[in-house]
Amino acid sequence: MIVTFALLAAVAPSTAYEIEWVKFPALKEFNGQAVELEALMYRPAGKGPFPALVLMHGCGGMYTRSSNITRSYRHWLDLLAENGYAALLVDSFNPRGYPRICQLQDRPIRESRERLQDAYAALQWLEKQAYVAKGQAGLLGWSNGATGTLYAMRAAQPLRGFRAAVAFYPGCRTLSKSKTPFTAYAPTLILAGEADDWTPATYCVALTEIARKEGSRLEIVTYPGAHHSFDRINLPVRYRPHVRNLNKPDRRGATSGEHPEAREKAIKKTLEFFAHTLKNP
Repeated sequence: MIVTFALLAAVAPSTAYEIEWVKFPALKEFNGQAVELEALMYRPAGKGPFPALVLMHGCGGMYTRSSNITRSYRHWLDLLAENGYAALLVDSFNPRGYPRICQLQDRPIRESRERLQDAYAALQWLEKQAYVAKGQAGLLGWSNGATGTLYAMRAAQPLRGFRAAVAFYPGCRTLSKSKTPFTAYAPTLILAGEADDWTPATYCVALTEIARKEGSRLEIVTYPGAHHSFDRINLPVRYRPHVRNLNKPDRRGATSGEHPEAREKAIKKTLEFFAHTLKNP
């Protein structure tokens, strides 16, 4: 997919941010071909150095069907830049030929493989930028990207470098049932809706209990009445019959939609968490 300058103009905020599209190589080939990842960077004006965040989109990708960055991801990019972070939203799908994967039963782009690897490819790129504070990078993901976030923070995998992570409504079922108890190598926060029938919070609560028994710093906050995608902007709650849902007998269908009160609380919690973990010496 070719990103145009018109699209860049469409996402530009009125405040003084530096915005650019960047490209960097994926860590491994996909279907035997090298992959060049695309990402959108928002950062405060000036030389920095700034703490940085890698942002991982959900199974619907980071674009609307009219090829614009979704309002919700633009809101997060604005918010993070306003709060002094260099924020890099990474496209894991289009460079591999898939605009979105929510309805695919057999997903070729996996949270435990490509999504995990893309987080560290982005981190490697960030570490080369003079405006990024060394050793002060975090990871922030949603849904499919949040599950990838948990895999990226898993102590059982060899890659390292993130100082903290936040996962919005991840799928915790597989990790909570793993024979190897889950531990995170750095402080990690899960934010989940109690009414989520796509990635149920109960599995994430169980995962948190497992990690705590292992001495790992994994925290969870759940929000009553909130469904999947509760932080999305102007997304009415609705049932989506065709999306893959491994938590249902027929593997299909889930409810998603915004919950403004939960969104505001989760935003506040996220900013407080990263301020404590990334900005403190």
